[in-house]
Amino acid sequence: MFDDGNLVSCAGLVPVLALAERAGLSELISDKVAINTTAVKSAGVNPAGKLTSIIAGMTAGADCIDDLDVIRSGGMRLLFEQVYAPATLGQFLREFTHGHGLQLASAARAHLVNLVGVSGLLPGIGSRAYVDIDSLLRPVFGHAKQGAGFGHTKIAGKQVLRKGVSPLAATISTEHGGAGGGRDPAARREDRVR
Repeated sequence: MFDDGNLVSCAGLVPVLALAERAGLSELISDKVAINTTAVKSAGVNPAGKLTSIIAGMTAGADCIDDLDVIRSGGMRLLFEQVYAPATLGQFLREFTHGHGLQLASAARAHLVNLVGVSGLLPGIGSRAYVDIDSLLRPVFGHAKQGAGFGHTKIAGKQVLRKGVSPLAATISTEHGGAGGGRDPAARREDRVR
């Protein structure tokens, strides 16, 4: 149990959440996400604080509701305000509908645009940008995995049909910076082939 009030288990969250707030995360969530009708009255209150707690927990490695307690361990409450218990966050998430998911996706898209503006990660984005989109197939196991389907892939040079999820990975770069070191996708592809 990590309960020393003078120690912080995930100090790396401080700069990550500071950047997220500089890019307006809480304001975007407050503007775009509204949970008006709930089964439990208090469940839909303060979606910005609750979603920020969930994002912080996931950034610290939480992959289930109980793991969100990582943001309440040790001295973490001294660093952040509006730190919620996992039970409260779970109750909040149970109120989510497909429409709320779309509202959150809208806030995430706007936040991504804001992040580029405040971080300066993509200098020259106004003149030319390179976008590289790759399809992946990641295997899943079990019969009830949501979103899983069968897709074609190569294993040991042979085409096989495999059950999995197929996320798209996108990389953006510019001539002056970004994930590809500012080089065009064709040149990076040639390096991977060599």
